[in-house]
Amino acid sequence: MRLHLTVGATRQSTRGRNATIAAFVVLAAMVPAGAVVAADQTVDASLPYSCTLPSGAVGATVRVSASLPDRVEVGQAIQAADVETSVELSEEAVHKLTAKESTTVTAGTRLAVDVAQGDSTAQALWRGSANPQPVPATGPLTLKTTGAVPTVTGQDGGDLTFTAGALGVDLALTAATPDTDPQSTTLECTPAKDATALLATVTVGTGTGAPDGSPTASPSASPSGTPGEEDETTSGSQDKRAPKVAGRPSVQADARPAAPPCKYDAGYPIGPMSLNSYVAGYANVRKQNAAALIPPFCTLLEQGAPEFEPYPDWSGGVIRQHSTGDLYNNGRKESTPFTATLLTFRFMPAKATMVLEQAGPLTADSLGATDFVFTSTDTYIRVPLVLRVTKLEVDGTPLNVGPTCRTSGPLKSPEPDSAKFPGDHLVLHGRGEQVSGEPATGYQLLSGGPLTGEVTIPAFHGCDNAGENLDRLFTAAVSGSGNYIKQMQGQTCYAAAEVPNPDECTEDRQPLKVPVPER
Repeated sequence: MRLHLTVGATRQSTRGRNATIAAFVVLAAMVPAGAVVAADQTVDASLPYSCTLPSGAVGATVRVSASLPDRVEVGQAIQAADVETSVELSEEAVHKLTAKESTTVTAGTRLAVDVAQGDSTAQALWRGSANPQPVPATGPLTLKTTGAVPTVTGQDGGDLTFTAGALGVDLALTAATPDTDPQSTTLECTPAKDATALLATVTVGTGTGAPDGSPTASPSASPSGTPGEEDETTSGSQDKRAPKVAGRPSVQADARPAAPPCKYDAGYPIGPMSLNSYVAGYANVRKQNAAALIPPFCTLLEQGAPEFEPYPDWSGGVIRQHSTGDLYNNGRKESTPFTATLLTFRFMPAKATMVLEQAGPLTADSLGATDFVFTSTDTYIRVPLVLRVTKLEVDGTPLNVGPTCRTSGPLKSPEPDSAKFPGDHLVLHGRGEQVSGEPATGYQLLSGGPLTGEVTIPAFHGCDNAGENLDRLFTAAVSGSGNYIKQMQGQTCYAAAEVPNPDECTEDRQPLKVPVPER
């Protein structure tokens, strides 16, 4: 933990010093982990799926392999090991998905796994990622991803079944030409009708548990990404005996997705408390009823020193922290370019390549409260960002937009403290909670997690095609309010450390772990 606490009191009694130490402990960043159970059965299921493309549905073969135990005791965590998800797309589907210049593809998968005991079910999300691979000139394309998955714990006796459900496949396609921006797309796939998608059955205890024991699912994004919907499950009320699905595990280093460089250099020298991390996610375009995948981009942060202000009776206290930072892409304060394909005015396909340009300071302000047993922290990330369009294709035909096509001002979010933070800017919020001695859940500046917000996209200006003004076209198609954003921040690398943590940093002090986007 790299925090220094300043106690806001004129004298420190022994009780005060102990409380300060306790505050230090409850704020420690913890990586979720689960007990591993020896595997006794091998899952190897080949399942027919249907995937939705802009041109219609296509068939796909999804293969899921893993190792699971045959039987566990009540209260013993079930950890699926060696999890691999393989998606085979036909040659026809590959041609529909990829542009002619695409040479490599990087995949990420999100497989919803229903965990059922008796008549009740919950859902675990098995995420996977892969290194870039070549796009075949002919024949099918097989995408294989691996990753850590959450544990499931049965708190009552009875069979637990694991069944494959909906699958999301995030694809980033790149070309050999250096000045060609990457193309991103997402496939939404569902098991074919009448397909048997049972993966495994694990007996918990004697196998005669109560039928009303309901698994408890971990928090996940609302399926539609609709503004105002909370990132919670809909499993309903649960009794204390119900099986539980653990929170989101860390992304495994050996399944690291492709990501741009994220390193301090001569143009941006390292500071005394410098951190760096990757961020990736989705941004909705409400007018188009669509979402744009924002691939991993780099953020450089200078962590501020937390201040601890105890309550008068030393029963707890408030923790505040102010940090600053920047987006960073090859010396520029901007995101990685990303591509979105939209049906402009609901009938004309348009593919736009865009960049988020930083137009002012990035700040991260955290406010926490602790009673030394339970700690909750709210973090607000604020940054003015201008959306710039670099390329456009309409119905497959390239259309020049000029070098200055961008929003007329920064994206604008509702600001909870407008007096202190005036002006237009994006606001992303993350909440983290931790019970002493247990893994933290949600978002923390050091360990990352989900950040959500809502923005208004301003009108566009400077979009010109050989004298033809395209401002009104972009404004009518994209600009407006109520656009939901969900970004996943990865585990930070404490780049300023004399010896970087090998579990967080590469040898050259870049973030080791790249987050997987979530809707």
